[in-house]
Order: sequence, then C-alpha cells, then structure tokens
Amino acid sequence: MTATHNTRNFFLEGPAGRLEAILWTPPDTVRPPIAAVVCHPHPLFGGTMHNKVVYQAAKSLDVLSIPVLRFNFRGAGLSAGEHDRGAGEQGDVLAALNFLAAEFPGVPLLVAGFSFGSLVGLRVGCEDARVSHLIGLGIPVNSSDFSFLLQCPKPKLFVHGSDDKFGATERVKSLVASLPGSNHLVVVETADHFFAGNLDQLDHAIHSWLNKEVPRPGH
Repeated sequence: MTATHNTRNFFLEGPAGRLEAILWTPPDTVRPPIAAVVCHPHPLFGGTMHNKVVYQAAKSLDVLSIPVLRFNFRGAGLSAGEHDRGAGEQGDVLAALNFLAAEFPGVPLLVAGFSFGSLVGLRVGCEDARVSHLIGLGIPVNSSDFSFLLQCPKPKLFVHGSDDKFGATERVKSLVASLPGSNHLVVVETADHFFAGNLDQLDHAIHSWLNKEVPRPGH
C-alpha cells in the first residue's frame, strides 16, 4: 500500500552549507494535518536518508497523506560540512523544520528519528514550539542521554526491537514510563536495531498511533 506523491529532490540551506534533501508531498492541494521530517542514523556508520528504517517511516507517513522531508546530515551523502557528533546536527534539523514551516505555513510539524537521528531530532523537536508530535525509532539509550525528554510533554511514539543491542528494552521501558504527557511504546518482539524482517510491524505501529493522534479530514 503506497500513496501517490510528488517528489522533489533538492538542497536546503543548513548552517554548515547545503543539505541534500527529498520532499514527498501529497498530490492534492488540501492543507495537510501535519508535516514531518525523518532523521537518519549515524553517518559515520553508513547512515543516510536512504536507510531502510528511515525510508519505511517516510512511506508510512506518506500513505497517510502527510508531507515528508528526509535529508542528509552535514557530511553525509552530498551534504556539505563535517560530522559534528550531534551538536551541529541539531542546526541541520532546525533548518529542515524551517523549510517545512515555510512550505506549509501554520501546519503543525512532526519530528521522527531513527537511532542517532532520534537523539538529535527529538532534542530539537522538544524545544521547537512548531513541533507537535515526536517519533523515536530504535532509541540508543545504552550509550546516549535522553534525559531531555523528561521536560518534554509532547505526544511521543517509541518503536523498539526487543533484541536491539543499542537499547536495552527494560531501560527503554523505564525511560518511557517516566516521561510527561502522552507516550506510547511498541516493542517489536525478536526485532534487532534495524527491524530486519519486521519493517511491516514498524509500519503498523506508526499507522496505528498517528490515526489516533492526528485525525485527518474525512477519517
């Protein structure tokens, strides 16, 4: 099940230079209920916007007629600049949000991120008033500090593989249980960090949550 969309391949202006990006937009002109950016995993380990988990998340949003922006962090793919260990990358996310806000004025924004992308994306999304919803996929809690989420009451979805070696399931459960606001965790049994063989369950988790959280016209 895939939605027809218009595809725009371009470069958006980031704080360290141009960022390679792809925007999918619904073919109709109806004002979307929300617009999303999806952030990719660690670029020093091969992560780009074409990562399978990032691509699946984008497809899951696209099917719901949500505009989706993917981009390569600084130093990844054709994007300018050098990797900055998550610090400068926050500016890259902000540039992506600024682009979406200009393309879809007044439309609330969603930030989704996988692994390293969740650490950087959710941090920016929590602080940006234009962002209404957050999705964290395979959050690497074993080695990264997600305590900033304790000050973030925005609705959040977390999807996690039970065999994720970068995020102990019990640690993820404990974190999510401690967060303010509405938080939903889906643990995909036997799934690894990359949800290999389980992308359909990732898709289902995103669909189910968004259908409840973001009502669409006529639905």
